Amino acid sequence: MGWMKDETGLDRNSANFVALTPLSFLQRAAAVFPDHSAIVYGQTRRSYLDYHARVSRLASALARRGVQPGDVVATLLPNIPAQAEAHFGVPAAGAVLNAINTRLDVDTVGFIFGHGEAKVALVDTALLSLAETAIAMMEGEGPTIIEVPDAEAGFEPSGRYVTYEALLEEGDPKAEWLMPEDEWESLALNYTSGTTGRPKGVVYHHRGAYLLAMGTAVTWAVGIHPVYLTIVPLFHCNGWCHTWAMPAVGGTVVCCRDITAKNIYDAIADHGVTHFGGAPIVLNMLIQAKEADRRPFGHVVQVFTAGAPPAAATLAAIEPLGFNVTQVYGLTETYGHVTECIWDAGWDGLPEDERAIIKARTGVLMPFMEDIAVHDENGHAVPWDGHSTGEIAVRGNAVMKGYLKNPEATTEAFRGGYFRSGDIAFQHADGYIKITDRAKDIIISGGENISSVEVEGALMHHPAVSLCAVVARPDDKWGEVPCAFVELKEGATATEEELIAFVRTRLAGFKSPKKVVFRELPKTSTGKIQKFELRTLAKSI
Repeated sequence: MGWMKDETGLDRNSANFVALTPLSFLQRAAAVFPDHSAIVYGQTRRSYLDYHARVSRLASALARRGVQPGDVVATLLPNIPAQAEAHFGVPAAGAVLNAINTRLDVDTVGFIFGHGEAKVALVDTALLSLAETAIAMMEGEGPTIIEVPDAEAGFEPSGRYVTYEALLEEGDPKAEWLMPEDEWESLALNYTSGTTGRPKGVVYHHRGAYLLAMGTAVTWAVGIHPVYLTIVPLFHCNGWCHTWAMPAVGGTVVCCRDITAKNIYDAIADHGVTHFGGAPIVLNMLIQAKEADRRPFGHVVQVFTAGAPPAAATLAAIEPLGFNVTQVYGLTETYGHVTECIWDAGWDGLPEDERAIIKARTGVLMPFMEDIAVHDENGHAVPWDGHSTGEIAVRGNAVMKGYLKNPEATTEAFRGGYFRSGDIAFQHADGYIKITDRAKDIIISGGENISSVEVEGALMHHPAVSLCAVVARPDDKWGEVPCAFVELKEGATATEEELIAFVRTRLAGFKSPKKVVFRELPKTSTGKIQKFELRTLAKSI
């Protein structure tokens, strides 16, 4: 049977096996690219040596303040340098990073603080009120706030908390990092947008983040020393792991706090941005930018877009402006993107409208994934015929460990040995997937998921509302927005403006309906609301 039957002396040891972790990227970069630009933000410039030292300070300062391995450290931060540093500094202390969506309502932030058991929260000055109110609503003790004043944005310290820079002064720039002994150790905790009530806590491991980051660097062909603009919020799948990936290739991260067309064009022109990710709303923003906000640049910018299928017309309009767009697809449960619409040179000669339609496909699996397929209700792959639909099923290294404190939901999500996405699609004859609908009535607005059930629940609290249903309505700017259909109680009155304002007092602003239609809701004989009819109606309003 050959020598493989006897592997005496061929054991795994510290010389030939190291747990995979994205922390290793920054450790290497500090040695290989010490003087190269790592972080750019306004007037702030930091080399890789500086970046590494600040991360070391953060990790050691957190440990000195009692953060132990396995503890959760939360952030409520926009895309500023402190958020990038936390992505390395928190796990370098052996802790788990919980980057929280800054657009959430107070109640949900309080739930996340409590459910994740955050010990410390790094909070932007502009978000202190959100954090303070959320903690006040909690049962028991909430996280200790460390204030992060953003001087570049004009925010001065409130004086109520230890500041981020003061915290770093407590740390050691040469402190040893606590690297994972097992690559399955938890790295990050991210919460879904709550498609059925409360959001679920998605747990990432070091191995998955390392492989997605490394695989992205390969398949996106970023080369050496790319310049990456942080448009994808770092609270969203940890910015698709791109900030973890950049040190692997000596890349420069250009932080962008406020996502506007002007800021994006300025960053490209001033800093030579080569890559960024963003939802289709960002593409529309660039297309529709005022002439005064545009800046000329002499290179092609590579763009990953995800969050909602981009319209073919959007893709056709963006490319002449100097952007090469590739659609990618993924979920919070998959660390971000796990498919990409790889371009075939054989499509180059097609008419522009046909090329745009192809570019709007969801794509094929990325190299760090094992299998991505469309399954029917019995778990069998559907034919690759361009019309047979089923649920996207995912298997590979960039799939979550599971849902925190929710073994039942974890078991259901992994039914049949695949992660069940809940997204409906078909596959073309060449294997390329195309999403046709969203299961569970998720509304994707500006790249953010909105639960129709959650919005309906808020509307039902209004005393005049008898019954309601919320569906996605197409929107040129946001991709999709919530549209509410409402039946009022007999004799009751309410206006569209009143109901929208009512929901805004209970939920984050982006979740509120942008249109309210008063009418009898279509129902089945058993009383179930026929949402497919409402979706069709919403498109015509």
